[in-house]
Amino acid sequence: MARNVLGTDLITCSTDPMTGFFRTGHCDTCGEDAGQHTVCAQMTEAFLEFSRSRGNDLTTPLPEYGFPGLEAGDFWCLCRSRWEEAHAEGVAPRIRLEATHASVLEYLDLDLLKSYAI
Repeated sequence: MARNVLGTDLITCSTDPMTGFFRTGHCDTCGEDAGQHTVCAQMTEAFLEFSRSRGNDLTTPLPEYGFPGLEAGDFWCLCRSRWEEAHAEGVAPRIRLEATHASVLEYLDLDLLKSYAI
């Protein structure tokens, strides 16, 4: 089983809406996951607007892909680099540490992640 940033088993991020690279509800990853969808974050209006301004509109439903569109309060497996960008801009959403993949620690410090913990 995959591990989280705390070193324990990776728990579910969200099944409503269904998230994750594999659409299992987990922020699990593999070599094919170029975006590293590994950060389990709770969406905020500020982050959703930031993401839209960066060309990734997460609020508009795409039924052909089974994507309902996100709203503030939803949990979603974000790309690690997008979360980092949002952090640098002061709009990073809070994260669920137990559902954030351990691979994130290759790029981000655990103390920083803990400061955003839900």
